[in-house]
Amino acid sequence: MKSFKGLKDPFYGQIAKLVIPIVLQNLLSSLVSSADVVMLNFVGQSAISAVSLASQYAHVLFMLFYGLGTGATMLCAQYFGKKDFKAIEVVQGIALRFSLSVSIIVALLALTIPEYMMLVFTNDQELIALGAGYIRILSVCYLCWGVTEVYIAILRSVGRVAIGTVLNSIAVGLNVVLNAIFIFGWLGAPKMGVMGVALATSISRLVELALCFVVSARSEHIKLRFRTIFIRNKILFGDFIKLSLPAIGNDVVWGLAFSMYSVIIGHLGTDAVAANSLATVVRNFGTILCFGLANAGGILLGQKMGEGKLEETRSDGRKVLWLTVAAGAIGGVIVLIARPFVLMYAGSGNFTQTALEYLGVMLLINSYYVMGAAVNTTLIAGVFRAGGDSRFGLICDAIVMWVYAVPVGFLAAFVLKLPVLWVYFILCLDEFVKWPAVIHRYRSGKWLKNITRDNLFES
Repeated sequence: MKSFKGLKDPFYGQIAKLVIPIVLQNLLSSLVSSADVVMLNFVGQSAISAVSLASQYAHVLFMLFYGLGTGATMLCAQYFGKKDFKAIEVVQGIALRFSLSVSIIVALLALTIPEYMMLVFTNDQELIALGAGYIRILSVCYLCWGVTEVYIAILRSVGRVAIGTVLNSIAVGLNVVLNAIFIFGWLGAPKMGVMGVALATSISRLVELALCFVVSARSEHIKLRFRTIFIRNKILFGDFIKLSLPAIGNDVVWGLAFSMYSVIIGHLGTDAVAANSLATVVRNFGTILCFGLANAGGILLGQKMGEGKLEETRSDGRKVLWLTVAAGAIGGVIVLIARPFVLMYAGSGNFTQTALEYLGVMLLINSYYVMGAAVNTTLIAGVFRAGGDSRFGLICDAIVMWVYAVPVGFLAAFVLKLPVLWVYFILCLDEFVKWPAVIHRYRSGKWLKNITRDNLFES
């Protein structure tokens, strides 16, 4: 009876309102990746492998923008709890200043030296040629992301989550349709294969950026104005550097390490790359609910801390953690249920028998890997960051990923020359190595802080 009454807690209703649109948005993003793999399977295994490796730059860049967005959300969610919209506008300008600087640099590199960018991941000339063309066309997408990811993150921080879902739904729908048109040459379009995926992605992200300006024009408080880049406030800039840069560093450190996993797997052969590409897609579906809870929990907890309700926040943080454990279990079951269907699909396409064997075991490993990722993501990127505790995540991931996971992965693959699946198993232990430190940090309560300031604009 007591547990039944607990389900009537208003907190669960509040988090459901945020989680549902975030999960839908993440689901749609995963569907685009799935559509790319499904359609490219009819082009060939090399096409899948090339896009998988070339997409690592987009993955790292996205992690950077995600770090900027969540870093800004730390401040904006708490200032929204305080109803200080001027502070939110300044923080948005600071985040855009960083994101545009990085996206312009990466876009220029993608336009001028994409072949060298591919050499980082593989020495296979066919994959380099396909991936370089993909990266060059995707340079437009990099520029768009620098704006849209920050703006949508700011909207999320003030509870306007549904808008991001709608914008993403339109972009995803357009992306899937254009994928089919450009990959297969439908409706009189040229048959572009891998390049068609990049062109479809770039066009859809341009449309998403245009829609952000439409939303901005109709928004009362949260506007997308490039002039905010030039607003100066030393106090907020100092807080952003102190709180957000560790979050950015955390996501980039994690994202780069994950890309190094692709470097390791990329040198183990196209069978390993193709199997990992499809396994990653399935794993992403398994973690959608977990990452949605991390985002939604961080927003709600941040707003409550901004209101000064620290003890209530502690109680709600416990609820978010248990919801995540349940979501991780559900995600693992999803991966297991999907496994026979994924193997059947891959077997009907261009996957070799070796790649199919790799894929089957990789999916089994990912069925429990989801739980590790769920707990760590929710606590590090959601609960801890809600109170401005972003430095811990940076230190934890830097040690685990770069002192343990990446060096041990290289050792296993290139020194000990272990079989592919043993290398993959070792790489997938990283999330569980983090657990003791992460759970200890959560129990310490050091993340419970009100990080807002008074009288920011008096002078």
